[in-house]
Amino acid sequence: MDALWNFVVNRRQQLLTDSYLHVSAVVQSVVIATIIAVAIGILVYRSPIGSAVATAAASTILTIPSFALLGLLIPLLGLGVAPTITALVLYALLPIIRNTIIGLASVNPAVTDAARGVGMNRVGVLTRIELPMAWPSILTGMRVSTQMIMGILAIAAYAKGPGLGNLIFSGLSRVGSPNAVPQALVGTVLIVILALILDGLYVLVGRFTTSRGIRD
Repeated sequence: MDALWNFVVNRRQQLLTDSYLHVSAVVQSVVIATIIAVAIGILVYRSPIGSAVATAAASTILTIPSFALLGLLIPLLGLGVAPTITALVLYALLPIIRNTIIGLASVNPAVTDAARGVGMNRVGVLTRIELPMAWPSILTGMRVSTQMIMGILAIAAYAKGPGLGNLIFSGLSRVGSPNAVPQALVGTVLIVILALILDGLYVLVGRFTTSRGIRD
């Protein structure tokens, strides 16, 4: 425990920087994935075939091992942030696409018919009725994607990506040295802690952005 604590104290600045980069990469990836996934969900949710194709395509991406996907992206995008964010966005798509489709499809038709009856056009119905009612489902997909790619980002150290994965890889490559276990352990524990913090923030976002009628 002394070695672990000494490592944290001596490397606190590096740990703070790596933690910030880790969270930043995850948040950026989820935001990009959400924009793409919600757009896809809006396009296909009325079509059972379109919904099935979109979900299957996103599911296929998840079957590709992260090392393999990064290996495919490195020749195209090089090392560093670009292949890392691209991979994270691709992995984050499925839960958000699926939940967007489910959320939009579950809106009561009577509500949308009533909105059209008072003169609301298609865009108005989508932006003022359907998307707000589907928002809790979309947010749940974002939570799932965030937790999933928090761990995947650690593997992106293979592509010189940002975050705490570099700390873990560095520790594992030095097995036998005094700081090897503290490096790997601290990096792993920090990822878990950051994932829990982000999940808590999602709960707060949901509480403040979901109308009481929908939440209840």
